[in-house]
Parts: sequence; structure tokens; C-alpha cells
Amino acid sequence: MDTVIDELPLYWDGFTTTLALTLLSAAIALVLGTILGSFRVSPVPTLRWFGTAYVEIVRNTPLTLVFIFFVFVAPQLGWTPSGFFAPAVVALSVYTAAFVCEAVRSGINSVGLGQAEASRAIGLTFPQTLRLIVLPQAFRTVIPPLINIFIALTKNSSVAGGFFVAELFGVARQLANAHPADVIPVLVFIGVFYLIITIPAGLLAGYVERKVAFAR
Repeated sequence: MDTVIDELPLYWDGFTTTLALTLLSAAIALVLGTILGSFRVSPVPTLRWFGTAYVEIVRNTPLTLVFIFFVFVAPQLGWTPSGFFAPAVVALSVYTAAFVCEAVRSGINSVGLGQAEASRAIGLTFPQTLRLIVLPQAFRTVIPPLINIFIALTKNSSVAGGFFVAELFGVARQLANAHPADVIPVLVFIGVFYLIITIPAGLLAGYVERKVAFAR
């Protein structure tokens, strides 16, 4: 326990890095996933094909391989980030966007076809219908699933610890190597920090589901 107390600043650094990874990746994945979800229901075959291919390829690719690409392969292709944090954010965002896409698509499909037909009848284009009519209703139904996806994103951020990012998992590995006799309290306290993020997010999902979701 003394190790945990002595290393609290290091724990805090890992916690803030994990939180930053989660929030930045969630924001980017939400935007990218919404665009891809719109592609999945687009009347343009090329866009539908692209959205489907993205989801099937990324969702069935191990997250570790996505990290390897952005950390080691992308720099060989000309992208030269100043550190490992940015590639970690991009990898998490690209991976999570595939799951956000499917959640958004399911929300879009839950909106009655009559509303889309009515919007076309008054002269709205497909992008206008999607932006003004469909997406606002779709997001009401998918907010709880999206929060669950972002909880999974928080846990997935631990993969970044294996790619030179000093988040919670990276801190746990560092402390376990430095204090092998205190591995159990080190890992338990790391778990507590993850729970500090995920439990409030889970409670938020339940609250939103009660307040926002409407009867079908």
C-alpha cells in the first residue's frame, strides 16, 4: 500500500492521460461514425459500399493491429507525429467509429419512413432530411448504446499502454516492474481509476435512457 501512496502522482498522470485519450477519441469517433452511418443509408451506392466496407474491415480487425499501423506503419508513409499520443487517439477513433456507425445506423433505421417521405414531399434533399429530421430523432434512441461504446473505448485505451503511451495500463506495467512485491495493490488501484471513469458513464447511460428514450 505504501507503493500506491508514494506513486499517486504517477497514477494521476496515467488517469489524466487515459481520460484525455477517451474524450478526444470519443469526440472524433462520434463525428466520423455519424458520417459513416449516414453513408450506410445513403441513396448513393458508392457511399453505401464505402460505409459497409469500412465497418466490416475495421470492426473485424484486432485493435492491436490498428495501433501497429498508426504507430509504426503510418510514419513510413509520411505522417510524422511528434509523439505517440496522437497515433493512439487516431487508432482508437478509427476503431471506435465503426461501432458508432452501426449504432447511428440502427437509430436512423428506427425513424419512421413516413417522415423521410414527408420531407421529400416538401422539397428537402437527402442531406437536409438526414440533418434536420432523421438524425435528431435517431440520436435520442442511440445515446445509451453510444455511452456503452464509449465505456468500451475507455477500456480499449489500455492498448495504448503497449505503444509507449503512459496511460493507466502503462503506469501499471511500469509500477509492477519497479515493485514486483506490490503487484496486487498496484493493479487493484489501477482498476479503481478505471471504475472512476466507467461507473459514472454507466450511470449517465441509465439516466439518459430514462429521460431521453421514447416509447416505440
